[in-house]
Amino acid sequence: MNTLLSAAPDMLSEIDKPAVLIVDDDDEIRYSLGRVLGSQGYQIDTAASGEEGIEKIKEGPAPDLIFMDIRMGGISGIETLQHMRSANSNLQVILMTAFGTAQTAIEAMKFGAYDYIMKPFDPEKVIELARSAILATQDLKSVDSYQTKTNIEDYKEGIVGNSPAMQEVFKIMGQVAASDATVLITGQSGSGKELIANGIYQHSLRSGGPYMAVNCAAIPENLIESELFGHEKGSFTGATSQRIGKFEQCDRGTIFLDEIGDMSLATQTKILRVLQDGEIQRVGGSETIKVDVRVIAATNKDLESMVEEKTFREDLYYRLNVFRIRVPSLVERHEDIPDIVDFMLQKLVRERKAKATKLSADAMNALCQYSWPGNVRELGNVVYHSAVVAQGEAILLKDLPETILKAVESKPASSTASDSDSAAASSSETASSGSSESSVPISSIPPSPSAPIGARSLPEAFDLIYQRLKEREGRRILGIIEKQMIKRAIEDTGGNQARAAEILGITRNTLKKRLDEYAAEEQARFQ
Repeated sequence: MNTLLSAAPDMLSEIDKPAVLIVDDDDEIRYSLGRVLGSQGYQIDTAASGEEGIEKIKEGPAPDLIFMDIRMGGISGIETLQHMRSANSNLQVILMTAFGTAQTAIEAMKFGAYDYIMKPFDPEKVIELARSAILATQDLKSVDSYQTKTNIEDYKEGIVGNSPAMQEVFKIMGQVAASDATVLITGQSGSGKELIANGIYQHSLRSGGPYMAVNCAAIPENLIESELFGHEKGSFTGATSQRIGKFEQCDRGTIFLDEIGDMSLATQTKILRVLQDGEIQRVGGSETIKVDVRVIAATNKDLESMVEEKTFREDLYYRLNVFRIRVPSLVERHEDIPDIVDFMLQKLVRERKAKATKLSADAMNALCQYSWPGNVRELGNVVYHSAVVAQGEAILLKDLPETILKAVESKPASSTASDSDSAAASSSETASSGSSESSVPISSIPPSPSAPIGARSLPEAFDLIYQRLKEREGRRILGIIEKQMIKRAIEDTGGNQARAAEILGITRNTLKKRLDEYAAEEQARFQ
């Protein structure tokens, strides 16, 4: 069995052998590092100086990964890195140094290094880092097929989505926009309720008038009445002058009361008076002031339950709930994620907050599989973070926050499929494949014909493997794939044959028979 594991070639590395360039003026380093990486099946090329490394990049083809010393005779590794990435921004470069300082780390990452390691290096660490960087390179190749789908000019309100759930929201927005009816917007925190309110205002007859948004949960209870209705001079400690409240400021306009479920019963009573009579009184004042204000309210709370518990006025609830718009959570409209991400990236670039304009297929698939408890707001934070840390014009899988990667890795395939039925159903790839694995949301970024196996969906990956093995091996395809799957299962379970057989869906006796056959083949090769 040990002979099998050590002698059997890795199927994917046999098909796509990554090329690694080692740039160092130390002969011993080039030799030892070349041996370590060569033992993993990588194609090794070397350069004795930064200048020679730059020439090799110019001559092409570009290597999948570069290991490069920082301190060399001639131009330094940092300078070489800058030259290389100006010629090819997709290069993955790992810098090596014997002098680990804050300056070194900052400069290395500032100019786009994938990572840097200290000399003398641990071979296992080198191998692990190389594998990670190679995956990033493969991920990057899928970016070539990225096509911008949204035109930022078409989404002036920032509301993006073509899913059936969002189309229903848009229909109701259109129905209420031309009226002065009160609107209640419900939905989870971060789902975009304020964007919906602003969209209604922008398309309303009051769009030429003032618009103000008030977060009721962010204002202390003793100040919210003053904020909304204003106060008279001397009405309370600190009231040194008269203040005009939001309702007066929004006369003939629209006010958006966000998180209205957090409002006290006393304030609710005054809001009810505004809705019924169009009148307010400033705090500490006796004058009744007429106002003409349209009210749009929003909450992430269950107002019906609060009415039953007597923590929200029933009469106010019915006054607010003239039109109800429920904003779906992001998990209910996973198919909108590619368009939302695309819109966010374009906006960041326009505002000069980030340079990344694209996503790799693997990165997009990870975003589509995540459950997004923080909804669109959380997605926006993740996109901003990833666009800032991205080393080039594309966000790769490695650029996503660790919390996203861990959540996606630990998510069972069955739950991913059930969470994303609507997204999967709308995908032509899913409809045609008939595979349970492809019920995972498929990104709007299809892999290019030259994309590596790691950038493809499962059916595409197997199709590529089949085609390449057919060209090379002729009629032995099934046997080769079976052997590799058994090898992987044995490795994955640490040699536990019972568990490996369970994963493969075969009996333990069948597995043992296959292993004996492979061992006999190996023994015959050396006789």
